[in-house]
Amino acid sequence: MSDDKISNLSSLDIKPTRREFIHLTAGAMGVVGLGAAAWPFINSMNPSADVMALSSIEIDISAIPKGETHTVMWRGMPVFVRHRTEEEIKEMRATSLKTLPDPQTDEQRTKDPNWLVVVGVCTHLGCIPTQRKGMKPSENPDIGWVCACHGSKYDYSGRIISGPAPKNLEVPAYEFINPNTVLRIG
Repeated sequence: MSDDKISNLSSLDIKPTRREFIHLTAGAMGVVGLGAAAWPFINSMNPSADVMALSSIEIDISAIPKGETHTVMWRGMPVFVRHRTEEEIKEMRATSLKTLPDPQTDEQRTKDPNWLVVVGVCTHLGCIPTQRKGMKPSENPDIGWVCACHGSKYDYSGRIISGPAPKNLEVPAYEFINPNTVLRIG
């Protein structure tokens, strides 16, 4: 290309026209308007305040004596918080995994061996198991919870011992805020 043609191209003064400015402005305003109209719909998909309030709970566990279970409601489900005795811990750790339908060690299911935290909903059909009280591990190896509807039995590690339930009781996300004082679930 000759220098003459290049100088002619560089001398062209390209300025946006008023029409282009109006189109650009109208397009930008349309995008802002669409975003403003869509925001209430998108915001409605967020969980409500009452659901957010139930997402986690804190429990004072200092008042639960050894060998007792405290039941709390979390997300509309019962959660069993058991302060286990030394005898229960020994029995649960001695259980042979070969005898369990859903084998998990006691160590996998607890963060602190003294405390068991499980969702109290049977994994068969969603019933709520009841605790079999007044039984010691040495007297009855089937201690724990039983689902009265179909006979699923769970031990004090929340593991399925027998019955139609396919899995162990669920262990929710939990942490000890202050050991032996406050437990946060969720």
